[in-house]
Amino acid sequence: MSVMGTQRICDEKKSKAPPCRRKRDKDGAPFRVAGGPEVLWVKEQGAVRTRQSTNRQPRVHTQLGRAAVQIFAANERMNQVLIEHLDPAAWRAKPPGKNPGKKRVRTIAAVFTHMHNVRCKWVRLTAPHLKVPRQLNRAHCTPQQARAGLAESAARCAEMLAEALGGCEDEGRVEKFLRDGWARPWPVGVEMLCYMLSHEAHHRGQVCMLAHQLGFPLSKEVTSGIWNWEKLWKECGASGGPGYDS
Repeated sequence: MSVMGTQRICDEKKSKAPPCRRKRDKDGAPFRVAGGPEVLWVKEQGAVRTRQSTNRQPRVHTQLGRAAVQIFAANERMNQVLIEHLDPAAWRAKPPGKNPGKKRVRTIAAVFTHMHNVRCKWVRLTAPHLKVPRQLNRAHCTPQQARAGLAESAARCAEMLAEALGGCEDEGRVEKFLRDGWARPWPVGVEMLCYMLSHEAHHRGQVCMLAHQLGFPLSKEVTSGIWNWEKLWKECGASGGPGYDS
């Protein structure tokens, strides 16, 4: 094929390629994704706009904050349900097996006190202006004390999320999330909520597993109930359910 023929085919291919650099929304503002090639147009994927559309940002931020508070309340309700239905004999029972490199394996009591104490650390480091709950002692904490402590630390975490993500009068007061003293602070965002929920879900899984291994398995009604988000939402005082009250 001649050089001129090759050039003509290349020109035709270019003319058929979508003019991605010219795609704009109905207001004339482009859609961008930071960190990609120079400009990545993703209008078809429904991407969130950049700072050019600041007129919608506060509303979305407020909705996120309200949803985060409700989600963490439902998360706490799961903890309360587990403790409420857990056999008292399993609370301090010694877990089976060995944990290489550590002196002892956490009991169920130790797992729940750890969850509460970590929340206290999040609040102390991220929102020190809030009242930090007292920590719980794993050696002496009762199920009733754990439920009360977790309820209080959940309330403080909800306040922290509201101030960080919007939905309260002090919106924006929390600007960084610090999960530990050694950790690098994160700008507040949905990652903050995801990290907090992941930590809680991880330890709830441990509790369910330990209860089973100790011979005190939780009923199917309980283990299935913590996945019934519609019911959890109502038990937390929300009328609509996930996605309807934010």
